[in-house]
Amino acid sequence: MTDAEVFSAVETLARNARAAAHRLSQLTTEQKNAILLAMAKELRARTSEILAANDLDLAAGELKGLSKPMLDRLKLDAKKVDAIAGGIEQVAALPDPVGQVMEEWTRPNGMRLQQTRVPIGTIGIIFESRPNVTSDAAVLCFKTGNATILRGGSEAIHSNRAIADALQTGGEAEGLPAHAIQLVPFTDRSSVSALCQMDKWLDLIIPRGGKGLIETVVSQARMPVIKHYDGICHLFVDQAADLDMAVKLTVDSKTQKTGVCNALETLLVHAAVAESHLPAIAAALREKGVELRGCERTRAIIDAGLATAEDWDTEYLDLILSVKIVDSLEEAVEHINTHGSHHTECIVTADDAAANAFLSACDSACVFHNVSTRLADGEEFGFGAEIGISTDKLHARGPMGLRELTSYQYRVRGEGQTKG
Repeated sequence: MTDAEVFSAVETLARNARAAAHRLSQLTTEQKNAILLAMAKELRARTSEILAANDLDLAAGELKGLSKPMLDRLKLDAKKVDAIAGGIEQVAALPDPVGQVMEEWTRPNGMRLQQTRVPIGTIGIIFESRPNVTSDAAVLCFKTGNATILRGGSEAIHSNRAIADALQTGGEAEGLPAHAIQLVPFTDRSSVSALCQMDKWLDLIIPRGGKGLIETVVSQARMPVIKHYDGICHLFVDQAADLDMAVKLTVDSKTQKTGVCNALETLLVHAAVAESHLPAIAAALREKGVELRGCERTRAIIDAGLATAEDWDTEYLDLILSVKIVDSLEEAVEHINTHGSHHTECIVTADDAAANAFLSACDSACVFHNVSTRLADGEEFGFGAEIGISTDKLHARGPMGLRELTSYQYRVRGEGQTKG
């Protein structure tokens, strides 16, 4: 397709999404939940079809030389399809934030005001690799009354088409408006740029993927973007840290699952406890196969490779950890705010004053005291589900659940009040 053809096709999707959004905003919670359950039912009924489509993607991925981790993220089986359907049913069971009154008050002139949650409207989701994101993103947006345009990666195009079609077709049987869930059906790279130009029709774009994708969207988008940047997460072992807890939280944060944005990438250790704590932490990490890269002071205490300046700014997503000894909590915070990605940071300490100072000084979406960074997650926070973890400050920050997919309006009632 030419760029002009791509633009025209994407504009049609965007126009249709805007029309669908108006109808979606009128659905009741009961109607939306019935539609979600119909989506889950249709998805299960099409398991064979979805797996056949996934086989096409896997075969193409192997020919392209995709890495084993990439192929693993891409692969579906009957159990995973059932889990995707189960996730839809979980979303149906979650409270609907749309229509929720956030605040209400009455003015001296008798005017009554309510700040009420409403759908954002139309949302573009640009993502890579995992086909389950097609369902996750679509149903979370739908539950909050938003129309969605999904643009997945070329490596999962067949799987994404099959899942999106099952969701839209299954939902329509219970009253889902046409074009409420749309997938860009082609893989032309120019479709990303085209979506970024649809500010007349799209209210928001959420990119999920590698740094290159996100930077492309941010540089081109004419509408607001909520970024889900990389996760360069830190854990600081304070001078008042319990050794056993420091070992446990470091190992879990780094090794429970490595290829995720809330995994630990840099360990900071207070100089006062470096000699007493670092050897035990390092030994526990080596048992899990972690490669350590440390500053010169670290290497004087434990066996580690030399950390370069680049290491402090790297999201490894692998069994690699950079380690730095610092002389104070203030130095730890300065390092985090300089080299971090504003995702998740943890302090391990028995000193509440130190913990409070750390939590207030770190400029990150999630700041933890004696909690593994792996618990920076919407489900763990009690949100039930998330569309990702925002490293932005406006309008959503941290794990994005249903509430973060809404905006608000002021509903004002009176008895003929005027300004004059």
